[in-house]
Amino acid sequence: MGFFEKLKQGMSKTKTSFDEKISNVFKSFKKVDEDFLDELEEVLIMSDIGMDTSIKIMNNLRQRVKKEKIQDEEEIKQALREEIIQILSKVDRGLKLNTKPSVILVVGVNGVGKTTSIGKIANRLAKDGKQVVIAAADTFRAAAVEQLEIWANRAGADIVKREEGVDPASVVYDAIKITKEKNADVLIVDTAGRLHNKKYLMDELRKIQKVIQKEMSDCDEEVLLVIDGTTGQNAISQVKAFKEEADITGLVLTKLDGTAKGGVVIGIVEENNIPVKFIGVGEQIDDMEIFNPEEFARAII
Repeated sequence: MGFFEKLKQGMSKTKTSFDEKISNVFKSFKKVDEDFLDELEEVLIMSDIGMDTSIKIMNNLRQRVKKEKIQDEEEIKQALREEIIQILSKVDRGLKLNTKPSVILVVGVNGVGKTTSIGKIANRLAKDGKQVVIAAADTFRAAAVEQLEIWANRAGADIVKREEGVDPASVVYDAIKITKEKNADVLIVDTAGRLHNKKYLMDELRKIQKVIQKEMSDCDEEVLLVIDGTTGQNAISQVKAFKEEADITGLVLTKLDGTAKGGVVIGIVEENNIPVKFIGVGEQIDDMEIFNPEEFARAII
């Protein structure tokens, strides 16, 4: 199964929800007029896209309906897809990993799928011929290191770990040293799951970033925030909060399979101006792909 098929299958609940609601609007109105468009706007808002983003999409759609005299259901859906693609494509989605070594710092709250995402990203990079080192800098939970080690082995990546409770920044320091010794291409740094309002955890994150900036000052760095797609509107506020504490360069979306809340992706990108770089739909190591706005739009509408 190709990734678009996986994405389409994984996003089926979101697609069904969207399509049913749009079809119901068409059943309720004889023509595409202002009442119809108001109802469609309500559908977008209720589909986790978010109030501001839904209004922006509908303002553009209203202009198109008037200019192009759109009345057909499929034409409305195509126009919606194009508006969504435009939002999701407005920020650069490319991974900036041009130096050797480069570093990816992975952050997020507990339970969003950080560890599995790291394993899947490492696997993708390894398939591209890159040598990967993973720093197990979540030293609060022994289970986190064990789980990360399993994923690192699956991906064929080296892992740098220390005993539970040590300073995470010292693990990162060791990992940088080993990455340079091995002449590896990419260092991926796992961090403890943290809530943005826990000051000591955010201080620790800043300490890790200082070590990276000091020891790898000339290296490309991605700071990826992992977001659980099932959290809906909460994900938008989560991104905003992390943005205030760290220079987030991209998002990794997980658990989009099995949720009807996939529309939140559109609101996250529009309101935060941060690109989605990876999307996960499934449990297997290959179920992580570079985000494609066109495929995403086709998968949900």
